[in-house]
Amino acid sequence: MKRVYIETYGCQMNVADSALMSHVLEDAGFRTTEDVQEASLVLLNTCAIRERAEDRVRARIRQLGQLKRIRPDLVLGVTGCMPKHLGKELLDRLPQVDLFLGPDSYRRLPELVEAAAQKPTLDLRLDDEDYSDLDPVSVEGVHAFVPIMRGCDRFCTFCVVPLTRGREKSLPLDDVIRQVESAVAQGARAVTLLGQTVNSWHHGAHRFVHLLDHVSRVPGLLRVRFTSPHPAEFEEEVFALMAERPGLCPQLHLPVQSGSDRMLEAMKRGHDRAQYRSLVDTIRRHLPDAGLSTDIIVAYPGESEEDFAETCSLIEEVRYDSAFLFRYSPRSGTYAHRKLRAEEIADEIAAARLQRVIELQERISHERYTRWVGRAVEVLVEGVSRRDPAHLVGKSADGKTVILPGGPEIGTLVRVEIGQATSHTLLARGVHEDDPVPGDRAVEQLEV
Repeated sequence: MKRVYIETYGCQMNVADSALMSHVLEDAGFRTTEDVQEASLVLLNTCAIRERAEDRVRARIRQLGQLKRIRPDLVLGVTGCMPKHLGKELLDRLPQVDLFLGPDSYRRLPELVEAAAQKPTLDLRLDDEDYSDLDPVSVEGVHAFVPIMRGCDRFCTFCVVPLTRGREKSLPLDDVIRQVESAVAQGARAVTLLGQTVNSWHHGAHRFVHLLDHVSRVPGLLRVRFTSPHPAEFEEEVFALMAERPGLCPQLHLPVQSGSDRMLEAMKRGHDRAQYRSLVDTIRRHLPDAGLSTDIIVAYPGESEEDFAETCSLIEEVRYDSAFLFRYSPRSGTYAHRKLRAEEIADEIAAARLQRVIELQERISHERYTRWVGRAVEVLVEGVSRRDPAHLVGKSADGKTVILPGGPEIGTLVRVEIGQATSHTLLARGVHEDDPVPGDRAVEQLEV
């Protein structure tokens, strides 16, 4: 029996792609293993969104190169965004690697592995592949990730996604529903719909709001989330539907990248600060308790102290529950890398700005989490706490991690009372076992 070991880097789309590759290889006679030592095929499914992600992969390839010296018949492959980003130069720069595949090449994986066993093989084509007849569903316990579209048409000046994953391709509605039903049959009680600009999904006459309507009706499914949407693609109907359907979780990731109109225009984000703030107001009108998160890039080329201050003021105004905060990372092939290199910010300034924004968001996150202390929330129990097996871990409807006492069954909805909070976690003091969970999202609406 041939065995494949797959190591995944980056976003949840890559997690789903690894599940897709495993599915394709299993049909070709491979068995997935979690022990790299027993694998005849090792695949690193990679991310190219930031330089640090690529550096981690290079370090791992050097480690695996030592294994190849002991076992020269081992086929080592690098898949995903990094090969597509760096292209044919990888053949010379990474001689340990036998196989390089882009995100549209996974259907051909078995034949390409055979070719790579004979000589280095590279397949980086981008085509109309959407894998709609396959089931690239990654089920982890009671949670599944379901890709509903691939690629991106936005071309933000800092981002390589359109270059590495191509233009937008939406899966047909029936295929998405089939994959969600398959996930539920495998034990999933919650799904996250995936796409680079997930809310731009459309197929025929169907729009994203129609997709949410259909997915939320799948029997056995308790919760539905989606990521990552683009702020400029939202329709108010989506929030109205989310307010009506208890299973559509009031958790929204709203990448803004900057609070400065000058930077937003330079990044070609497709919205300004006022439009973004109007979107937040619309969301909170329909979903007062929505958990909001964002992506922020500091030290984008040309960012002034005034631009940075506007980002900080936006964070203060919106009061995100959490945020992914990064320094600008130059990516070859992007407009910013080609045209704005002379305007890049000095490392010490960029590092200081990042630290300031981290401290700001940590304070706000703690305040946002602390407001739940003493209140009851609905939690989907997802598993056993890794730190303390006597406790369970779950998610509130608005996306917060909750630690609760053991007792309830995994995969069930329970009501708990929050006793403590950190800036990243809610700690429940007890479970209301005799208090049935209604269809609403929370016991009380909180002031924003």
